[in-house]
Amino acid sequence: MDAPAYDTAVAALRRGGIVAYPTEAVYGLGCDPANATAVARLLELKQRPPSKGLILIAADETALRPWLAPIDAATEARIGPTWPGATTWLLPAAADCPWILRGEHETLAVRVTAHPVAAGLCRAWGGALVSTSANRSGGEPVRDADAARKLFGADIDTVVEGAVGGRERPTPIRDARTGQTLRE
Repeated sequence: MDAPAYDTAVAALRRGGIVAYPTEAVYGLGCDPANATAVARLLELKQRPPSKGLILIAADETALRPWLAPIDAATEARIGPTWPGATTWLLPAAADCPWILRGEHETLAVRVTAHPVAAGLCRAWGGALVSTSANRSGGEPVRDADAARKLFGADIDTVVEGAVGGRERPTPIRDARTGQTLRE
């Protein structure tokens, strides 16, 4: 991925924009998790209820720390071997984590992505990003840049080109407190 593509996406994110980009299985939509207006716009675009919460992705675990409560050694041992990778974990949210990110939950869904384009975008951005599948709520997620453009048109600010990873299904979601798998 070339730097100008990331530069365009980062500029859009700084303006409160929504960016489409490839992830492990599908194209994702992302925005600045600290920008409540951008997050609300993304939820409206997807027609997703805020009560469900969202996922944050990052290129490394340190970028997720501001959004999370301190993680104990046992939890660290459980999640550590899966990151970077295609596992999304529910971890206790920081006390000041906005409701619009975690929804009606005490946890926040987070992933250290191994997808090279998604991780590169997070590194260029300098932190974590909201990451949700590029679809309308209940619809099939799109798997390429052209489909993202066709579905969302001018409602998204830019599309980062790239192939999705080899997963057939979205990333599994596991509860770090119990080890329970909530989505295969």
